[in-house]
Amino acid sequence: MIMNRFGIGFLVFAATTLLSSCSVIEGIFKAGVWSGIIVVVIVVALIVWLISRFTNRGGGVN
Repeated sequence: MIMNRFGIGFLVFAATTLLSSCSVIEGIFKAGVWSGIIVVVIVVALIVWLISRFTNRGGGVN
């Protein structure tokens, strides 16, 4: 009986997780490829900027 409840709970959890990720992917495809490319470029630029700020602490331009 406990395993049956665990199995149903796990099934519900897995279904909600998979369905939410599918809706995210659907939203990305609805937005379009170019929107996705722009978002990826912005995120990569932000990561590079943050890394450069933390690695250039010693001797920057005053």
